[in-house]
Parts: sequence; structure tokens; C-alpha cells
Amino acid sequence: MGTSRQKKQRAQDDDRPGIWVGYGKLVRLHRNRAGLSQQELADAVGYSCDQVASIEQGRRPAKSAFTDAAEVALSAGGTLAVLQDDVDLAKLPAFFQDFALIETEAVCRFSSDPLMIPGLLQTEEYARALFSAHCPPLSDEVIELHVEARLSRQKLLTRTPMVETCFIVGELALTSAVGSTAVMRTQLQHLLKQGAMRNVEIQVMPSDRDFHPGLSGPMVIVETLEHRRVGYIESQDVGLVVTDAKKVSTFGLRYGKLRTQALNVEESARLIERVAGAA
Repeated sequence: MGTSRQKKQRAQDDDRPGIWVGYGKLVRLHRNRAGLSQQELADAVGYSCDQVASIEQGRRPAKSAFTDAAEVALSAGGTLAVLQDDVDLAKLPAFFQDFALIETEAVCRFSSDPLMIPGLLQTEEYARALFSAHCPPLSDEVIELHVEARLSRQKLLTRTPMVETCFIVGELALTSAVGSTAVMRTQLQHLLKQGAMRNVEIQVMPSDRDFHPGLSGPMVIVETLEHRRVGYIESQDVGLVVTDAKKVSTFGLRYGKLRTQALNVEESARLIERVAGAA
């Protein structure tokens, strides 16, 4: 029995992202230098001793609140804070991490989502409902990690310098029931709030349009700080970063066509308001 538990623990340890392990070792180093026990550090940062132990062992990722408090309690000099973005990145599904890293360097970002609200515009409740319906089922811990990571990515919309963004969202994404009625109503109201930001444009593709390129599946186009354009497509938990200039150019051509077929920003906001009122 003991051997079985040990094998299970080793398997779990092998799955630990390297950045979580490294961050945990750094916390332990600073804690020992400060002459604190795990319990004393836990008391100082408002965590349980078990949670601190899990972070030090790389089994649990640190949240920003832990890092901020630990920086002060351990006089870490920014050595923990500088790792936080990488810790958050490792919470994302493995297939998405490469693109998420590229996304952090974006100066502009354009996406089309025919069936779902885009991740950057999702509320916490909507995101949790999506991950909770995943097939095969995800553990509660993995669901929470994915939700945290998705919400953390949304800093892209409010960072300085601003990232110019455009989201083309299929009308079906507004009317498909994800979670409860209350979850959808809050999500639609959130879309209106986000769409009022100066660097965010939301266009709705009506469901009565004839066949258009967006029906072939979601896509994202990002322009980086070096003005390099990169595409991304995803389906069934498989993601593909597209760097071939000719293929990315084709994405851009299709996206331009989609923008002419979708409702403009003002019309889209009125449609979202009507759907939210009926939810």
C-alpha cells in the first residue's frame, strides 16, 4: 500500500512544471535565510502551512497575492515577483502555452470566435462553467488553475502600452447557454463593459449571414513588438501556432472579409444589449 502511494506521489511530482519547482526552491531559500519556519511564513502571508509546503515543493503554483506578501515577509528583493508571469503561464494547458507567450508581446490582436465568448472577454463564472463541462472531466484543482490563468491573461487588455484588439463573436456565442441564465446575463453585460474600452472593439457576426470564413473555425492574428504577424488556430484541445508568412497573410485576408460581414461596433452593442435583456 505504501509503495503504491509513493509511486503515485512520484508520478505527480514528475508532472510539476519546472518553473513551479524553481519558484518553490527560491521561496524555501529565502525562508531559511530569514530564519522562518513554514508555519511562521504561512502566518505572515495569510496562507496555511500545507499551502506553503505545497508551493515550496512545486506542487501548487503561487498566486500573485502570495508572491506580493512573500516578497515583503522574506525581503526577497523582487526575485519572486519577476517569476510570477512564468508561474501563471504554466497554469495554462500545455498546447496553448507557446501562443500565450507570443501574445504577451502583442501590439495588436484580432480574433474570430463563432461559437464561444473569447477567453480574454470571459467572466470568471463563464470560464469556470466551460472548464467544468470539459470532456474528459477535469479535477477541481485543474479547473481552478485554468480559470486563474485565463483571468490572468486578461491583463493584456489593460496593460500599458495599450494593445489594440478586435473580437468578432458569432451570435450563437451570445445565445448558447453556458452555465446558468445568471452566468450568461453577467457575461453579456461584461461584454458591453469591455467593448466600451478604447482599445477593444467587439463585432457580432449574425447567425443569418451566408457562409463566411469564420465558420471554418476560430482564429487569432497577433502582431508582435517586432511587427511580426503570427496566427493561431485551436480545436479539440489542440493548438497550432502559424508563422508561415503566406498562411498568416491568408488569415489576414479572411479576417478583413469577416469584419465587412459582421455588424459594426454600435450595431453589435445594441444586439448584445437585446440578448442580455432577454436572458
